[in-house]
Amino acid sequence: MDAARARNIARAFLPESRFGNRYHYFYTRAKLGSDPLYPGVADALRGSTAPLLDLGCGLGLLAHTLRADGIELPYHGVDVDARKIAEAARVATRAGLRDVAFETVDLIRRTPSHSGSVAILDVLQYVDTTAQAAILEAAIGMLAPDGLLVIRTGLDDGGRRLRFTHFADRVGRMVGWMYSAPRSYPREDVLRARLDAAGLDADFMPLYGNTPFNNWRVVARRRAASDAR
Repeated sequence: MDAARARNIARAFLPESRFGNRYHYFYTRAKLGSDPLYPGVADALRGSTAPLLDLGCGLGLLAHTLRADGIELPYHGVDVDARKIAEAARVATRAGLRDVAFETVDLIRRTPSHSGSVAILDVLQYVDTTAQAAILEAAIGMLAPDGLLVIRTGLDDGGRRLRFTHFADRVGRMVGWMYSAPRSYPREDVLRARLDAAGLDADFMPLYGNTPFNNWRVVARRRAASDAR
């Protein structure tokens, strides 16, 4: 995302008071200006009208970037961190985002009802393999016929990028930004096989841009009846 657009979105995260904490402003500006995540997700969802459920939405940056890109599909973000959800709701209202809602949800305990598209961005590595399978199963069950499953995750390939990703995720937990420490990074072959067994066609592509992380974008959709095995 270009610097001007990132700065414009970040302004909504400025504190109400002149002397308030500007951490979210600077974090948002740096995140949007350096991470290829949001343009990558917008490209995947462009042209879709299916409502989007964002699992692990954090501050709701995806909602802001989609609206800035002219993508107006209904958006529902959920996250286990109630503080982030409160800030996400406040800033979305301040920015005048329409058809956007936020809710505190612990995905280990439940997933909300939904039918449409689902985004799971930088979530899977923070839960164990059993929880990963449960979250994926729930997300797949929510996909409408025209819905998309969009995942961004680090992949376990044993390489240098993975080691740096794990280190950065641990630091995120140590400084209190992430709700939990990284637990298990999915393997590409396992994730691909799980999606295939559920009747989804999936495209994997690296989404690390100029960063040192081993992040990948996965876009999956229901297999056409004529292609069913």
